[in-house]
Amino acid sequence: MKAPNFKLPSTSGTFQLSDNLGKNIILYFYPKDNTKGCSIEANDFNNSIKFINKNNAIVVGVSKDTIESHKKFQEKNKLKFELLSDEKTIVLKKYKAWGLKKFLGKEYYGIIRTTVLINEKGKIVKTWSNVRVKDHVKNVINELSNLK
Repeated sequence: MKAPNFKLPSTSGTFQLSDNLGKNIILYFYPKDNTKGCSIEANDFNNSIKFINKNNAIVVGVSKDTIESHKKFQEKNKLKFELLSDEKTIVLKKYKAWGLKKFLGKEYYGIIRTTVLINEKGKIVKTWSNVRVKDHVKNVINELSNLK
C-alpha cells in the first residue's frame, strides 16, 4: 500500500513525506513528549540512528504536541531526528494512529502508539500498532535490515 503523503510542521521547519522518497522512512507516532514510555522509545531510536542512517533510512516522530514542546524534548534527549506536530490529528488519522483508548475504566480518544516502515518507493512495508516500547526498536531495525 502506498503511504499517504502529508506535510507537517517540524522541529527543523516543515516535513513532507514525498520530499523524502528515495529513503526508507521509520514514521513513529507517540502519545506525549517527556513521558516515560515516549522518552524510552525516542532514546532507543536515537541510539540506533547510525545503523538506521547506514541503511538509507530516517526516523521521524509524530505527536499532537507543539513544535515548542518537541524542541524542548529533542534538546533534552539530544535527538538526532525530526519531530513533527500534528495538533489537528490529520496525519494521525490517515495512519490509523488515532482512536479510542481505555485507561482506568474510562474511554477517550488519543494517540495509539504506532510505527510505520515506508520503503524508498513510498510503499508501506510494515505497520506496528499498539506498540509496547520494550524491544520495539530492535524489531523495527530487524525489519529495516530485511529491506535490502
